Amino acid sequence: MATEVNEWALCAALRAHDPHHWRGLEEALAEAVLEDAADAAAVLRPVLDERAAFARFERLAAREARPRLVALLDAAKARRLPHALDDALLTLGAGEGSCHFELTALPDVAEVPWGDLRAVPTAVVTGSNGKTTTVRLLAACARAHGWRPAYCCTDGVFLAEQLEEAGDYSGPAGARRVLRERRAQAAIVETARGGILRRGIAVSDAQVALVTNVSPDHFGEYGIDDLESLADVKLSVAGIVTAGGLLVLNADDAQLVEKAPGLALRFGRSPRLGWFALDADRALLREHRARGGCSCGVRGGRLSLQYAGVDHDLGSIAAMPLTVGGSATYNVSNLAGAALAAAALGVAPATIAAVLARFGADAADNFGRLMRFELGGVRVLVDYAHNPQGLRGLLGVAEHLRGGSGRLGLLLGHAGNRQDTEIEELARAAAQFRPALVVVKENEAHLRGREPGEIPRILHAALLRAGLPQASLAVRMSEIEAARCALEWAQPGDVLALPVHSSAARTAVLALLQTYIPRP
Repeated sequence: MATEVNEWALCAALRAHDPHHWRGLEEALAEAVLEDAADAAAVLRPVLDERAAFARFERLAAREARPRLVALLDAAKARRLPHALDDALLTLGAGEGSCHFELTALPDVAEVPWGDLRAVPTAVVTGSNGKTTTVRLLAACARAHGWRPAYCCTDGVFLAEQLEEAGDYSGPAGARRVLRERRAQAAIVETARGGILRRGIAVSDAQVALVTNVSPDHFGEYGIDDLESLADVKLSVAGIVTAGGLLVLNADDAQLVEKAPGLALRFGRSPRLGWFALDADRALLREHRARGGCSCGVRGGRLSLQYAGVDHDLGSIAAMPLTVGGSATYNVSNLAGAALAAAALGVAPATIAAVLARFGADAADNFGRLMRFELGGVRVLVDYAHNPQGLRGLLGVAEHLRGGSGRLGLLLGHAGNRQDTEIEELARAAAQFRPALVVVKENEAHLRGREPGEIPRILHAALLRAGLPQASLAVRMSEIEAARCALEWAQPGDVLALPVHSSAARTAVLALLQTYIPRP
């Protein structure tokens, strides 16, 4: 129905703008509908006249109406139960407290076993960077608390530590898989911008929603052309936070700080807020705590959680493996946000502290993100950094490891569904660190409409304009060949930052590292 309305709005506007050019548009629409129809006699032909179009929409809506579905959703809402819905299946409740019904055989409200249904602790995570790391931290906290969590992210759908299905599940399909997992005692959902814009969040209710940050990325897609609009997309998760739940926001992000006061107007109510920041005594956090709010940030080199009016020392930042001695400030933010969200889910602060003290020590804890290897004196970082903010964070860690000696080498590539200006900004971010080697790579699994070689040409030219010498640049037409080039160049004392984006390439690069012997 929504598609019909959108199509009519576009076509009516086109014909109003240029009646001569679009004079046959209504007939063309009717022909297309008839051609695809299983029963031409049942077709309601599209019309562009406004009054006739609205009458047609009313008839279409009557045909599509599912009064039994509406009654079930109303009954679930009255009982404060979450639901998940797609074209074939309705799920009432979540996780081990859920029940599923085919849309073609929906029961009456009285036939539903309401007493068996319930919610499970649920968190939704969005943002430009740090989503997957935060989801994994929350899942680790849930496991340590004694729950069996289901979670989804860009790497797949997981139950506890077991991969259930590989792939990018940071959209509605992943969310529904998690909520429908009958073995799950908690649900942690990564929800990315693209899924929200194309198909919605898919989660009806969450005890916690967290926005990590908002940075320029994916402009020009689905009508999002600026940072303010992108922040509005990320903050859509505020609308699903349950009464008494918590919306966790990054106080170091200017867009989130600016937009938080407008949430009540946007959604008719403002969820309870929790703020995190690198500085626990940032003015916004101090004022929020003075009003009885909760927060998390760094004070005196230690992560400090203030929740339910009690201060909790979660440990030394430098001792938390995910921070690489405190140099990965973006992961300090991820830790602070995850700690606040975990507390809101009901995980004890002592349990959270124990998780933060060990998470990241094993490369498998955060697969594909800031994985660290030292091989014959060469330090290697394998990461997912995919935009300027993420790359600056990764290269900051690399510089910390380099410690003023040795050389810095890195891979640089981008997906094709980015504007040229975004691709050039990525190159400028890399050039700021004056690397001794940049291997410009083709991200062959993510051309997304670009011609082969197009992205490497843009990056190479931008690096030259940023002042890097031609001698420090190499070009390779696959991610694995780019990684091989960097590894062949490296010698003991060097640091390599290897952002690898496709799962197949990452697997190949990790296999390559198993046999890597640096040159003298």
